[in-house]
Amino acid sequence: MHRLRKETFESLRAQMGGRALENEVLAPYMSMKVGGPANYVFRPESEEEVLLILRTLQRENVPYYVFGNGSNIIVRDEGYDGAVIMFAQDFSLIRLEGNLIFARAGALLKDTALAAADAGLTGLEFASGIPGSVGGAVTMNAGAYGGEIRDVLKSVRAVSKTGEILDIPESEAELSYRHSVFSSGEYIVLEAVFELKKGSPAGVRALMEDLSQKRSEKQPLEYPSCGSTFKRPEGYFAGKLIMDSGLKGARVGGASVSEKHCGFVVNDKNGTAADVLAVIELVKLTVKEKQGVELECEVKIL
Repeated sequence: MHRLRKETFESLRAQMGGRALENEVLAPYMSMKVGGPANYVFRPESEEEVLLILRTLQRENVPYYVFGNGSNIIVRDEGYDGAVIMFAQDFSLIRLEGNLIFARAGALLKDTALAAADAGLTGLEFASGIPGSVGGAVTMNAGAYGGEIRDVLKSVRAVSKTGEILDIPESEAELSYRHSVFSSGEYIVLEAVFELKKGSPAGVRALMEDLSQKRSEKQPLEYPSCGSTFKRPEGYFAGKLIMDSGLKGARVGGASVSEKHCGFVVNDKNGTAADVLAVIELVKLTVKEKQGVELECEVKIL
């Protein structure tokens, strides 16, 4: 087990109070609503606390993982033998300067899109229904309805594993399909700067409402899920491959392939992480056998 010395954890807890937790079950934080305990959960509210946590974990050789909104990750039922870093409320601030939006890593992507709409700025409408945080969205170059983070990203403020705080321009962020320079875990995103264009608040809102309606009609938003479970294979659509393989509604325990959108694995009957992962494996094996296409999971598994 990867554990901090007792006096080390007590020192962190003395500084952070209820934002330093031990043996914390992760399921309530996850959009899939599954997952066992992490040895520690830390919720920093400043860059100084992020650096303090990083230095402490590295000094005592405790592995860590950074969560955004828990919307693109599945934690196994056994939990995580290490520490989880989740940003606290103060890391969700959003501010505007002209046509630039500065959003801290813990801000929800949908809130950032709403702030843009209120200011009559266009470009982030595609992100209004993505249930992730800014940090996670930048890390995965999140996208929907023809738009991606790289289309509007200007720069990223991040901290490296060595504790160096850097401002990385979009041109150096290596953004591609569901990937960035941040994906490897070598950096923690602290803030993103988005560069948008002037539009009309009414027009931006109308487009967001249209995309929201399309999302609710086509996606199983009523059940816990991680959104699109599989990456889009080149030349194909994952949902159609899954449907054509006869997997619509396929179930293991409390998890299943959505009847509404086959690209989604949903936790519709109080499933476990093992149930969800079994459905994912069933889909991958069946699609490979029947369609000759290897699906790659878009969701991170911890």
